[in-house]
Order: sequence, then structure tokens, then C-alpha cells
Amino acid sequence: MKNLQLSRRDFLKISASGALAFVLAEMGFDRALAAPPASQGRVTWSGIPLYDAPSFQANQLHLFGIDKVVSLKAEVQGDESYGNPFNKTWYEVDGGYVFSGDFQPVETNYQKPIYDIPAGGRLGEISVPMSLTHLGPYTYAKNGHRLYYGSTHWIMKVVITRDEKSIWYEIFDDELKKSFYVPSYNMRLIPTEELTMLSPEVPAADKLIHVDLATQMVTAFEGQKMVLSTRCSSGQRGTDTPKGEFTTFHKWPSRHMTNQGDAVQNVYNLPGVPWCSFFTGMGHAFHGTYWHNDYGRPRSHGCVNLPSEISKWLYRWTNPLVPPEEDYLNLPGQGTRVIIV
Repeated sequence: MKNLQLSRRDFLKISASGALAFVLAEMGFDRALAAPPASQGRVTWSGIPLYDAPSFQANQLHLFGIDKVVSLKAEVQGDESYGNPFNKTWYEVDGGYVFSGDFQPVETNYQKPIYDIPAGGRLGEISVPMSLTHLGPYTYAKNGHRLYYGSTHWIMKVVITRDEKSIWYEIFDDELKKSFYVPSYNMRLIPTEELTMLSPEVPAADKLIHVDLATQMVTAFEGQKMVLSTRCSSGQRGTDTPKGEFTTFHKWPSRHMTNQGDAVQNVYNLPGVPWCSFFTGMGHAFHGTYWHNDYGRPRSHGCVNLPSEISKWLYRWTNPLVPPEEDYLNLPGQGTRVIIV
């Protein structure tokens, strides 16, 4: 996220001229804005190559399996990804280089348990690269699905298993309508101060989100002042992000997104998608992303994929404000204005 000295009026003139990508490159936006720097990276697809140089033409030294976690030593510039001229970021790792788009930046931050969970539950996020869920609060219970760094989940209660001397959080899945259990040390409870409105002094009518599908740019304005500009991944061909004018009327801090049961290819099943700000009644939203890190080209099923910290910023900045004790808010006709071109 950057605060740029470019007014909304100038931005719209440049966008209309077709020179937006060039100007943003001059201002430091010539590559995808990846998630904030992290000490580790998690492989998001199976069979991701390790190269001896930051180039797809370099020698392949090894193939990483999905969910492998490696230490990130440095961020360097190299070849752009196929179909994405805006992402030339590579990571230097032990023994070579990997393309950033295939690695989710992650940390391993184990947590102390918090026992004070209100009756209606409390929001938490996964604070380690990956955590298995269980169908019961025991290490020998059957595994559920995998949860990934930065994904958010509604914690209903704390369970202490005395024979194992272990502490678990019971989380509720809004799609499956059932509970799962996660080791408490793998989840961070999100404090109330991280759920407050950003720029509350700015009149609601002065806030605007502009999405340029041609350049895959999301830009936010407060009146004439640009306060955010970042790359995104919008809907790919066949599941295009709709153009037009909308509002962020429906918001969830956590959502299990899936198209299972639909007559659609490429079935996806994504529990705990974080910081969802919906702008259509058909399920299109701005939201965080843990399954790729390749912003700057269309690759979603219609939503606007963003790095999770950026999506969290938008979630807090847009109207309406979701109270910390609520797991969603739906106010048709209200919300921050969104223009998609």
C-alpha cells in the first residue's frame, strides 16, 4: 500500500488515456505488490521448480511439493510470470531461486491460548504456515481440512483435553455448518482494535474504490486524495469480474468459499477466506488470498483477489462497519462506492 501524490482527477485522465500502467511504473508500481515481506514461503501448487537463476529459462534443480515451507533469503527481480507482465518478483532461497507467484509469504508465530471467548464467538486467524483441523479435540481424532496462514475463522470456545494436556479452539465452518478443532497455539485471536473503522472522519460519500481490469489495479480515494493503489487478480475469462458501479454492502471477516455442487469446472474449496467485502448479490467480493501470490493478471472465479493485509485494510476502510462481535453484515443499498472499468 502506498500513499501517492496523484489526485483522482489526474488518475482518471491518465486511465482514460491508456497510459495508466506507464505512469504507475514511474511511481513504483511496475510490478505486483506482493504480501508484506515474510521470513518463509509456502508452496501453493505441487511441482514448483527451484532454479539456479531468477529466470524460467534457467536450469531446474528441484521440484517442491505443495505446502512445503522454505526460508526466504531475499526478494529479487527476474523474469515475469507467464501472462503477467506486472510480476517479476522472485525469492532467493537455499540453493537457488523460486518465482514469487507460487509461494505464499508466511510466518511461524505460535500463540499462547486465550480462554476468554464470548458466547457469540470471536474472530481468529491462522498464525503458522499450515494447520490441520480435527473432527474432535484430540490429536488422534480424524483430520478435517487444512487451514492456511492468514485465513480467518470464527472461534466458538476453548476446549481443554486433560488426558492429552492440550488446548484447542473449536471453530465453526459457515459453509459446512459444523465444528472443527484447531490447536490453540496455531491461531491468533484478532484484537478489537484491528476491527475498527479506518479514516472514520472521512464522509462515507467521499470514499471510492476504482478497479481497472486492464491493468489489474485497485485504487482507493478519499475525495481527490489517493490513499491506496495495488495490483489485484480479477476474474479470468468465463468468470469475469463484472464492470459497472456497485457498493460494498455485504461484508464477512471470514467466509468458506466453494463452487462445489455447481456445474462449473475447476472446483474450488477455500475455507476461511479472509476480509470479504462483497459488492454484488452474485458473490463478487474483494477478499484476501492464501492460494497464490501472483497479482497483476486475471485468475479468480470473479472476485477481486488481493493480498490479505491489503484486503483487511479495505475491509476496515469501507462502509458499512462490521461490529467485532458480528460474523457478517448485510445492508443492501449502503456501503462504499465501487467503480469497475
